[in-house]
Amino acid sequence: MFDHTSRYYSIEVTTKTLVNGTTVSYGRRRFLPDPEALPLLAEIAINQGERLDNFTARTLGDPLQFWRVADANGAIAPADLMTEPNRLLRVPLPQP
Repeated sequence: MFDHTSRYYSIEVTTKTLVNGTTVSYGRRRFLPDPEALPLLAEIAINQGERLDNFTARTLGDPLQFWRVADANGAIAPADLMTEPNRLLRVPLPQP
């Protein structure tokens, strides 16, 4: 159901039958990993005005992997990572 690069790839997919008989598939809840448990590639400063997708393209080569940086920094709201210019962000090693 989810692409192998998606943050939801390893999430269990289940179904529910609604009252009208329609069956709906959905992914179970995703819990954030412990940031300290993620293998670290580097700590890199985010440039002033840089968007997280651009930062992730620059550091991991894929703007869609912004969620990995958010996870590695314990950010529930990824935009919170960009409020402080030159902040060092933990960049994790990509995991399969």
